[in-house]
Amino acid sequence: MSVTPTRPSVSISTRPLWQIRLAYAVPRYLLYAVCVAGLAASARFAIAPPRPDAPSTHHSSTPSQPDPGARGYASLFARRYLTWDASEPQASMRSLASLVGPGVEPDAGLRLPPSGEQRVEWVEVVQEREPAPREHFYTIAAQTDSAGLMYVSVGVLRRSDGALALAGYPAFVGAPAWSPAPAPAPMREVSDTALATVVERALRNYLGASLGELAADLTSDARVSLPVLPMVLQSLQHLSWSTVGRSVVAIVRAEDGRGVQYTLAYELDVTVAGGRWEVSAVQMDPDS
Repeated sequence: MSVTPTRPSVSISTRPLWQIRLAYAVPRYLLYAVCVAGLAASARFAIAPPRPDAPSTHHSSTPSQPDPGARGYASLFARRYLTWDASEPQASMRSLASLVGPGVEPDAGLRLPPSGEQRVEWVEVVQEREPAPREHFYTIAAQTDSAGLMYVSVGVLRRSDGALALAGYPAFVGAPAWSPAPAPAPMREVSDTALATVVERALRNYLGASLGELAADLTSDARVSLPVLPMVLQSLQHLSWSTVGRSVVAIVRAEDGRGVQYTLAYELDVTVAGGRWEVSAVQMDPDS
């Protein structure tokens, strides 16, 4: 039996020239892209190298969330710490004993002189910072009858079980930085005499605690809270539009029943209803 030998076959196919060029060019372009990315990364690290996060210091200021309980605790400590009577030293220690812990002396390190006394007239938290979670430091202004106005820094811890504790000994510090009041921004003066009349009348009744008369110039949904100390409006000195344009700012001169005179600034929200001006708010929202 004879076997016919097979012969190799050759097939010829045609491809567009642009496909051939593209097939040879793609690897080269990919290599170029990798090189460009590497150069860009090198330039970025050279110009602005990454830096580790800076550790927080004790100068961190803004607390993440207000803690009214901790504020009250610090204020109570400051009041008791600064109130003392040299003739009754044990009374001072007893008042502080419930606020201090094992890390602080029972009397918070307070040593009284042979004689004298001091009373606190009022205290007010004027600054707060939170160097770490659950740790608050309050700067408290305390007006005393003997040493005058004092500033004391008090640290308070909010423990994991929710209890409050003194963070350590207090510190006497200076007042927070302050600067003179800046000049007011220029505002457009109110030229509408009808609006000026309504504002002056409304403020006269507002300061005089005449709610019935004031209601005539209020919108139907207005909510106002009258001052505790009634006053007499002496004059409307200046009236201008606020920056938002929906309220006016009135500078007035007023006098209380004792004869004390004040220069006061009131912002009033105003609107036109039925062809006349009405007031929808005076200076503050009593519901917020």
